[in-house]
Amino acid sequence: MAATNITEEQWAVSAGYIAKIKEDNANFAVKHGRPRLAHTETYGCQQNVNDTERIRGMLSEAGFGFTDSAEKADLVIYNTCAVRENAEQKVFGRLGILKHIKESHPNMMVAVCGCMVQQEHICEKIKKVHDHVDLIFGTHALWRMPELLYRTMTEKGVVVDITDSDGVIAEEIPILRDKTEKAWVSVMYGCNNFCTYCIVPHVRGRERSRKPEDILNEVKSLAAAGTTEISLLGQNVNSYGKDLGIGVDFADLLKMVNDIEGVRRIRFMTSHPKDLSDKLIYTIRDCDKVCKQLHLPFQAGSDKVLRDMNRHYDKKRYLEIIDKVKSEIPGIALTTDVIVGFPTETNEDFRETLDVLRKVRFDSIFSFIYSRREGTPAAKLEPVLSDEEIHKNFNELLELQNEICKEKNLEYVGKIEEVLVDGESKTDRNLMTGRTDSGKIVNFEAPENSVGEYVKVEITRARQWSLEGKMV
Repeated sequence: MAATNITEEQWAVSAGYIAKIKEDNANFAVKHGRPRLAHTETYGCQQNVNDTERIRGMLSEAGFGFTDSAEKADLVIYNTCAVRENAEQKVFGRLGILKHIKESHPNMMVAVCGCMVQQEHICEKIKKVHDHVDLIFGTHALWRMPELLYRTMTEKGVVVDITDSDGVIAEEIPILRDKTEKAWVSVMYGCNNFCTYCIVPHVRGRERSRKPEDILNEVKSLAAAGTTEISLLGQNVNSYGKDLGIGVDFADLLKMVNDIEGVRRIRFMTSHPKDLSDKLIYTIRDCDKVCKQLHLPFQAGSDKVLRDMNRHYDKKRYLEIIDKVKSEIPGIALTTDVIVGFPTETNEDFRETLDVLRKVRFDSIFSFIYSRREGTPAAKLEPVLSDEEIHKNFNELLELQNEICKEKNLEYVGKIEEVLVDGESKTDRNLMTGRTDSGKIVNFEAPENSVGEYVKVEITRARQWSLEGKMV
């Protein structure tokens, strides 16, 4: 069934609340000589980043200014992640600190939103332990945020909306992005895969694809405003369009975006191996603007563990896909996700994971120790390995991949790469940083006004996770 878009009447209600908040903010500015300031923090995946851009878009239209400091803010919003326990603990830690800040700033409003609070037990914990939180809303209530925020401003007590639903699509929400040269564009929301370790389908709902014309119109607007790198975003972009019933799949969408004038680079994530078709591989190969980089999570190398994870492929099939990709797109950069310590994983199973690393030789990996998520099937399983064994395996995985990363990076030394300049390097304030077509981070000397430009850089040195070079 195709996704449901909110109606014009529904958005008109939200727009009305934006207008009410804007009027109140105007009165606040007159009284205090400054605008109300909002501070947002985002945890988790790029979809959360994209959601925060929508939150900031609505706040901007409602007359809020922005600050990087929670201490100076009149409204603090934490957009949260539920995928790993560590992300949740960070939010609880921040809320604890914020309680003391709010004691000296009693009119501050505190909001927590996103995947973490879509879980009812987390919502109840926040209400019980952190009574200084004024607003809690889940992933499906994003487009209703103006109404919820207005209620927070005018009512006593905590305002909560964690309505459970398969979700709707709200095209009308304004977006405020930090960067102009590159942008995330969501092509779909939710997930149908229900991997046994993953909470995402439970907090984001079922897959729902945006209409191609809405996506293309957004990309055209971005290109007209000077954005040259577009990253298409979804929990599983490879299944884009299945729910629309119009015969357009993700490969077709890539071709359409590739034809848009002004776009120079196209990236996408994330892909699920079970849905990576030959058609999509050929499209990546043939579209000149699609970056030769593929993120394809394999999670575990053991067939038994993959079955227990409900991943719908085995090790042999994954390696066949990789061989096809390498054959059709020579030199493509490959990245992946790996989970270590899934409850049914033995040391022998873990050896299969290391074998995949050796055979594929990924440019980089995102590796995690399994994190139990309440409400998922895997949460009921008792781990086979001890914590000590799991951490030992995790360190062995990192040691192997670090060697591979350095060797892969050394292949770039002496080459000239086109780099999109992102800004100041995080490792050396005297250098600028950017990424190659293959997604490699490069640090090099360049003028500060070169942000957003494409420059040629000769790679002079390979580090563990990045490259160094000089402009030519």
